[in-house]
Order: sequence, then structure tokens, then C-alpha cells
Amino acid sequence: MCGIAGIIGNALHSGLCSRERLQAMTDSLRHRGPDGEGHFCEQSNNTAIALGSRRLAIIDPGPASDQPLHYLDRYVIVHNGEIYNASELRQVLIKAGRSFRSAGDAEVIAAAFHQWGEDCVQKFNGMFAFAIWDRETETLFCARDRFGEKPFHFHYDESVGLFYFASEMKALWAAGIPRQPLQQAFLHFLTLGITEHPDFPELTFFEGIFRLPTAHCITFRPVTNILTISRYWDLDKQTQQTFTVSEAVHQFHTLFHSSVDLRLTADAKIGIALSGGIDSASIAAESKNRVSNTVSAVFSGFRHDESDRIINMAAHSVMYAHLVQPTADMLIDNMNALVKHQEEPFGSAGILAQFAVHRLASEQGIRVLLDGQGADEILGGYDRYTQWYLLEVTRSKGWKAASAEAKSLADHLFLPSWGWRNRIAALSPGLTAHWLERKAKQVHERVNEIDEQFRDRNDGAGYIRKPLVERLNDILYADTLMGPLQTLLRYADRNAMAHGVETRFPFLDHNLVEFIFSLPSHFKFRDGFSKWILRENYRSRIPENILWRFGKTGFEPPQYEWMNDVRFQKQIKSAHEKLVDLRILDPKVLRRSVIPCHAYARDNRDWRYWVAAQFLQ
Repeated sequence: MCGIAGIIGNALHSGLCSRERLQAMTDSLRHRGPDGEGHFCEQSNNTAIALGSRRLAIIDPGPASDQPLHYLDRYVIVHNGEIYNASELRQVLIKAGRSFRSAGDAEVIAAAFHQWGEDCVQKFNGMFAFAIWDRETETLFCARDRFGEKPFHFHYDESVGLFYFASEMKALWAAGIPRQPLQQAFLHFLTLGITEHPDFPELTFFEGIFRLPTAHCITFRPVTNILTISRYWDLDKQTQQTFTVSEAVHQFHTLFHSSVDLRLTADAKIGIALSGGIDSASIAAESKNRVSNTVSAVFSGFRHDESDRIINMAAHSVMYAHLVQPTADMLIDNMNALVKHQEEPFGSAGILAQFAVHRLASEQGIRVLLDGQGADEILGGYDRYTQWYLLEVTRSKGWKAASAEAKSLADHLFLPSWGWRNRIAALSPGLTAHWLERKAKQVHERVNEIDEQFRDRNDGAGYIRKPLVERLNDILYADTLMGPLQTLLRYADRNAMAHGVETRFPFLDHNLVEFIFSLPSHFKFRDGFSKWILRENYRSRIPENILWRFGKTGFEPPQYEWMNDVRFQKQIKSAHEKLVDLRILDPKVLRRSVIPCHAYARDNRDWRYWVAAQFLQ
């Protein structure tokens, strides 16, 4: 796990590919790699290149795996992440004639690139963002993992043929790239809380700075100033396979066990981010006798406090439970740190809880944390997915069958409502997408506190778009690869790296995800429960009050109570003033009181105002 950075261009601009600029970039990433740093700068007749790395030593902590890593005196690589099947690939490559001097995965990536070229990414099981410089062909190749667990940001100045990249945007700013807010992104965050552009996943909240989309790679040849971006993998959401219940349950367990097993490989102390839900509980159950520590955020006295279940599951798994209780004061005191590390806006106070969990993990000497992120998106864990599942049942089996399923799900608190409008939606998915889009636009337009000129200058650009959903997999695909999960993975990466901790996600093993998407939907929703196949796998291995609990409880802090705090309200009123001064909000906002909202309330505008003001000042 590392922070990586680089500048590549033609020889005419060698002064911009300097050691000093590279040093400034890696200095800004020190938190991502507290265990060391390395730099590589080289100029030929045609090109100039500077590659840098900050290292967090998790695998093979000795100097043999230091980066930038050289291979065959031809390739130079900087890599952030983990290739979980590196040992297996190393043996394949040894048989093919390759040799190794380290036990780390960066050298495996370089050898795989030499052996298979750009197709090497198809071989990797892991989370990664890397850049390889081929000195012989004077070509840079970069790639990002299938689900976007590891970040990769870039700036391309085509006019002079310079390409900059880094794990975080702050390294690009340190290299002199302007920090210019993308006003359209901030407008739609303020009105609707949008953090990802559905049609243009490469966009960030800052002009000229882009993120490499999930499962994409870049090839850049500075001699010809040609940069290409291409997709190397996609998730098949259409093909369904036929399984018996026992076959599906067995295959799920085999793949999930393998995923957890691979992610328990580390030359460092490992822990589990434990909530009161089944996702993290299943990881704990699968890690029993191999992991000794859990780390959790609790909210004593809050209606969504999970303390009892967390302690129960930790004891059940024979693990020690480390607990932290975030507060309103903690949020205010850490806001500057959150803004610095996140770099882009965040939609609720839940981010502080995660920040506090990773800080506690670091304080306990835990350097690797397993997390249940992704399970809800691939297994249909959120309540909103229940509606789409029932639409699918209606279309395939009829309204009577769907009504029976709806009653069972409602009885177990997984279905807030279901009526005649849903039946119409099932029969007309295209109209449904159009109606949802129109409804979102109406909400966007009703936020009348936005300055009219600011809105007029920055509206449109396709920010408001709803996917066409004809079956459950359609919405799961959109949320996994194009929407909410991407934001959550950004939160997790930055919160973990802020404290020198590596977070791993067993539910995002691509072999497991591909299998889950090949399952008929009744393996995800069954007997009135969501995520049925996961629950079925852990009968007798997880306490009943966790395994078969009714309803979905999100990772939610008491944001409403915090926003009623006097100190917090002063912060929000100050944000109102800043946004009025910037001519983003209309002055009438200054005449009203603060409106506290729960973390996942739709109209969470005062929270958004407060957050946006921190990034725009």
C-alpha cells in the first residue's frame, strides 16, 4: 500500500519533470506511506520522466520491495494496493522463465506486464492503481482495479505533452496544477447531494483533474503525445445461470472463504471493522481464530446504536472489541482534517465515524482492516433495492406473486411501501426512469436558496440521470460501478490512508461478484429477507439476533442531534455567510434558522452547505 505520483513528458519539458516537483508531490502523500519514500528521474533524447512513491509496508517490508521498483533494467513501476493472487502468479511466471528478487507484488505486476503486455490486468485479483514505465518503448502504462478501491487521479496538458498522475489530488496541486472548483459539481452536490457524475465517471470536483474510471487503463507515449484510455473489464449483468439452492450456497461459500483467506495475507497486524450487521459479522465468522481484534464506532443512547450486537459478535468470534464513540465536538475539531484527506465533498456525518474507526485501529497497531463494504450493493442490502426486486417479480411472475413477496418482505421490515404505482413502474421501466429523473430535477429546482446566476451558469450537463432498470441487476450494476459505491470507496480509502491503515474488502473479489451477478434474484431476496444467500451461509456461525434481524440499519451517527448543538449551528451559519459572499447562495438563507437533518435525509441541505463551504473557501 502506497501513495504514488509521476510526471511524464517529452524531453523539451524536462525542467517540469524535476526531482523538486516530484518531491513536493510525494511529500503531500506522506500519510499514505509513512514507512519510506523513493524517486526515479530520468531523461533521454526524447522523454523525461519522474516517478515517486511513499510506502506503507504491508507485504515483504524489507528493502527488496521498495519503490520505484526496477525490473529487467527495462521497466520501472510504482504501485498502490495489493495483488492478492501474487504468489500464484509468481509461480506461473517462474515456470515461464521469469525470476524474482522480492516477495512483493509490485515485481509480480512488472513481470506480468513483460510476459502478457497490457492483458496482464486480466490476471490480477486485487485492489490496485499502478504505473509502469517501459524504457525501451518509452511508453507509460497505468491501470486501476475493477471496482475502484484504489484511487488514480491525473492531469493531462495536451498543449505541451505533459501527463501528471497521483493517488490523491493534493499531489497534483503540489506540482502546480491549479485548484479550480468545478462549479457544476458543487451546484448539484448542494441541491441533490450528487458526488459522482453518472455519465462521466472521470470528473472530479475540480477542473482539469480527472480520475481514471474503474477497470480502465491508460497508455501514454510522450514522444508522439498520444494518450489513450480504455476499459479492460466489465461486469456481466445479463447472463443468469441455473443453480440448485445447495449448489448456489456451496459456491458462494467457496468463493467468499477464498476471498477472505486471500485478504488475511499480511506481514502486519490485522483487524476487522465490525458493525452490528451481517456483512462485517460474516467476515468475522470467516476469520475466527485468525484475527484477534475488531474496531467499531458506537453511539451510546442513540436509536441506531449497535453496541450490543458488536460486542456480542466480537465475543462470539473470540475477538477483542475496540470501541470509539464519535461526538459533535469531535466532528467539528476534525473537519479540517476530513476536508484535507477527502479532497471532495461528503454527504453525511457518517464519514467521521469511519475516520475515528481507522484512527483507533492505527492507535492499536492495526495496519490492515477488513471491511464489509460492497455487500449491500452486490447482494441487494438497501431497502431501495427491494422495490426493484419486486418490479422484476411483477414482470416475470405477475402481480399476485409480487404481492406475496412484498408482504413477506414488509413483515420483516425490508419494504417501506408497495402499491399500485409500483405495478405501473414494473410494466414501464423506461417511463419509470424518466419519471424519477424528472422528480430529481424538480427537487433540484425547488432549492430556491441557490443564487440564480450561479444556477444559470452551472445547470445541466447531464448531472441528473436515472438508469433504466428492467431487473434487479440493472440497479445493482449502476450502484456498484457507476454510483454510490464509488463514493463510499473513496471515503474508505482516504479515511484509512489518513492514519496509515490499509482497508480490504472481501465482498469485492471479482470472482465472487461475477458469481453473485450470475445468480437469479431469488437467491438475494428469499423468505422475506434480503441478502438471503449470505445469511444462509452463516447459519449457526453468527448469532441469531444479527443473522436474521429485521430491517436494514445503516452505519448512521446521530447527525440530527449533533446539528442541534450550539457550536455546530454557529459553524453552519458561518457556512451560509461564506456561500453568500461567494454568490453561491441567495442572501435570504441568512434569515432562517439551521435545519437539522438525519444523516440519510434527502433534504440534507444545511449539512451540504457546511461541507461545501469548507472546500470552496
